Amino acid sequence: MKISFGLSLSLNGKYAAMGRQAEAGLRFFAASANQRAGIRIGNTWHEVELVCIDDQSSPARCAEIYRELCHGRRADIVLGPYSSALARVAAPIAEEAGVVLINHGGADDDLYARGYRTIVGVLSPASDYLQGFVRLLATLKFWRKRIAIVAALSPFARAVATGVERSCKERFARRRGVKVRVKWNAPFDPEASPTKLYPALKRNRVNALVSAGSFAHDVAVVRSIVAANLNIPVVACVAAGVNEFGAELRDEAEGIVGPAQWDENVELTPQLGIGSREFARAMRAVMGGAPPDYTAAQAYAAATLATAALERAGTVDQIRIREAFNDLTTSTLFGDFAIDRATGRQTGHRMLLVQWHGGRRIIIEPESHVDRGNLEFPSGWRLVLAGLEMLKLNRDTDEPPEEPR
Repeated sequence: MKISFGLSLSLNGKYAAMGRQAEAGLRFFAASANQRAGIRIGNTWHEVELVCIDDQSSPARCAEIYRELCHGRRADIVLGPYSSALARVAAPIAEEAGVVLINHGGADDDLYARGYRTIVGVLSPASDYLQGFVRLLATLKFWRKRIAIVAALSPFARAVATGVERSCKERFARRRGVKVRVKWNAPFDPEASPTKLYPALKRNRVNALVSAGSFAHDVAVVRSIVAANLNIPVVACVAAGVNEFGAELRDEAEGIVGPAQWDENVELTPQLGIGSREFARAMRAVMGGAPPDYTAAQAYAAATLATAALERAGTVDQIRIREAFNDLTTSTLFGDFAIDRATGRQTGHRMLLVQWHGGRRIIIEPESHVDRGNLEFPSGWRLVLAGLEMLKLNRDTDEPPEEPR
């Protein structure tokens, strides 16, 4: 008897780059498990069968696949798709069927606010992404730290922005002069948006900017700021956490800060599965030398955690598997794992913070894994402040954040 792991992944369409990474991580998991005789349930070993179907980045196609996995040819273990948009499609289908959905690809906080009983989160929610950035920003030698948040209209982007705003209101940040001064909540058009946004940045003497949106959104924001020669000392964006960001922007990525769910250079001693460096070596071997991204690692971790829950439950009964997840406090190459029993929200995993230097991502948070230890202004960076005049800011006020006019 085989144990089937089923999911949809975007092997084509706009999420294809990340979907293919996740597929590679899962195929490595299945091959490794079967080399060890599979998965043991009770006294019986079972071969792992991976059922991975291309959703083509389409919500309609994704829904069709999860209806089949949950109601038709039911998989023993159901993993979620990549992206919050597709996870929002899969979650209610799994809930209706009473099937545990192991969510490794959707970080939207709203997935855990809808009362779903069967969802299990593997990655940190979006509102946690840039909390570390705000903490580090507060330690810089600016007298005032004036933040602009440029967020797309998606629920994921809104969650990232909300987390940044919440962190700015914490006592430590407020005492260090950190305040949100400009909020942009709209699609970013490099041709039209700057005429409203950039005057607001200049009026408020913004010296830190956060971009939250899709990969394309963040790249467009950074390129537009570089082209406009704006003197913004510190820039953070969600997309900066992935390898593709550096490949796309090259020198323009220098100094940009981003959140990362995982980095191969953080070597932990996991309780389950292999370590990051061994995983990275194996992935390079099967991916033609290309480095693995976080999506490969989190997919592998999700399958590893599912195996642990399945072995604890001793059955493919979905209620028993969900109960096993409730009590599963452990670690994988992806980091610590624990969930909120009621919502399935991930509570154990902690985000990393990276900054691009010389074409590489440098881990700058947490301090136990730093190469540099703090935010830096790289010499020659085109976004770095032009001189001391940028730091001669006016006395702060309690005025509300400005919406670009």
